[in-house]
Amino acid sequence: MKAWFGLLVALAGGLLLAVIGTTPPAPLAATAPEESFSAARAMAHVERMAASPRPTGSGALEEVRGYLAATLRELGAEVSFQAVSLSERGTARLDDWRGEKAPVSAPELVNIIGVFPGAEPDLHAVLLMAHYDSVWGSPGAADDAAGVAAILEVVRALQAEGGDRQRGIIVLLTDAEELDLGGARAFFTEHPLRERAGAIVNLEARGAGGRTTLFQTSSGNGAAVRLYQRAVPRPAGSSLATFVYDQLPNDTDLTEALSGPYTSYNLSFIGRPGLYHSPAATAAALDRGALQDMGAQTLALTRELSRAAALPEPEADWTFFDVFGLFLIAYPAWGGWILFAAAAVLQWLALRGLPKAANLGRRAAGFVAVAGGGGLLLYAGNLLSGADGVTNYYDRLAAIPRLEAQGLLICLAVLVATAPIWAGRLGAPVALVLGLALQIAAPTTSYIVLWPLLLGSLAAAAVRYVKPPLAPLIAAIPAALGLGFLLQFGHALMQAVGPDMPAAAALFAALAVPLLAPLTPQVRRKAGLAVAGACLLVAAGIALWVRLDPVADTVAVYSEFR
Repeated sequence: MKAWFGLLVALAGGLLLAVIGTTPPAPLAATAPEESFSAARAMAHVERMAASPRPTGSGALEEVRGYLAATLRELGAEVSFQAVSLSERGTARLDDWRGEKAPVSAPELVNIIGVFPGAEPDLHAVLLMAHYDSVWGSPGAADDAAGVAAILEVVRALQAEGGDRQRGIIVLLTDAEELDLGGARAFFTEHPLRERAGAIVNLEARGAGGRTTLFQTSSGNGAAVRLYQRAVPRPAGSSLATFVYDQLPNDTDLTEALSGPYTSYNLSFIGRPGLYHSPAATAAALDRGALQDMGAQTLALTRELSRAAALPEPEADWTFFDVFGLFLIAYPAWGGWILFAAAAVLQWLALRGLPKAANLGRRAAGFVAVAGGGGLLLYAGNLLSGADGVTNYYDRLAAIPRLEAQGLLICLAVLVATAPIWAGRLGAPVALVLGLALQIAAPTTSYIVLWPLLLGSLAAAAVRYVKPPLAPLIAAIPAALGLGFLLQFGHALMQAVGPDMPAAAALFAALAVPLLAPLTPQVRRKAGLAVAGACLLVAAGIALWVRLDPVADTVAVYSEFR
């Protein structure tokens, strides 16, 4: 057991750090200070908005519109409306929702606009945006009543504190986001106030819980990221998320503004994914901690933007990521070269004096075996879970927690099965090559490889140069940090693309090898295969559970194959 002590400490520490990094803050009560964001106060707006579904053109949405306009006026805003006809595409989708056999005339969509003046009217304003419509058949407590409610509570807190807000605030509550982004398109192409805005904070949700993350920015985000870094006390988000999102065919209202001259931030939470567009997406099902997280980040960011003498100007994109939700690390993309050099030097120190040829090959083989074998098994497991046929998108979202558990078991199985190859081996030459490739091709994403590699190199150096019994304990510290890092971002990846691209999780498992190897004693091959086989059997059982389970009763009412 003494030989396993350092590894157990690293595993426990990594798991604890990942839990910290993925857990939203506790919601504040209605008695919280007036200048603070209170989820309890914001929930009153969510409950009012999410009493029933409110698609574009419905009486429910008209009633909510009156409530929101009255609330903005009570907060001190000058309120106006922008009404335009829904597009042909949006009308066709609405007809499909309604099950109309013949097209119905296009309804009117109506944006709600509230203006709060600042001390310097000539300065560009901060625009806070969320959509107040919902999809057909869903009360939409998270998507996007939570975003609207967060904005209302944010401006209430800002009005309560008074102070030195130089810039005005424009609140834009859009209509028809769920149909074709019609409200946002109308505002950013036609409304004169679009020229008053200088910075945009858009709030969205896919699901009903989890951390609120910064998942998209305007291009040239270096200065914008630094402002977010200094403004938000408990940040979440990463440049990897912004890169991945840019490759996906997804849109939000912010899409309509990204070509404009705005400093833009897109914030969202995606936990409890089965409640996305669901009839069960009620106010009672909304995670209050997620709402608190969204509102607290938005308040801090808006406060900083509204007080800034100058808004961030476009400059080169920066690499950024949160450290367990406690603070943000951000640096120019070229900073990855410094990390790469540091990791390479530490790798050399860890390997110096060791036998070269065969051992180097085994180190490379261990990493490749986990990445390649894990990727194939994750892909096969996803097919077994039902991805080999016609699927219901919302049903697959509801299965994400089980698919994530399945993926974790498969990754564990591959790691244990290959442990006889990599256990005790110091250095990770393949990871170094992978980090180099990412730094060249997509530098804002290379941190996902370089930081675990750097921490693994520190663990390897500690094992080589620190005398027992301190060596495993000291090595366990960087190993725990690296494992927590991988678990946190692996969880975020599976939440985002788990049903479609679970094989991506194999990279995270492979990156765990240089962290685990210095602390892992030699594993007997038969014992390792037995444990791996058990993990795969349980993973297969979960996959069959997902495959044979009836379609979830939480799926969107308009979706096929209910």
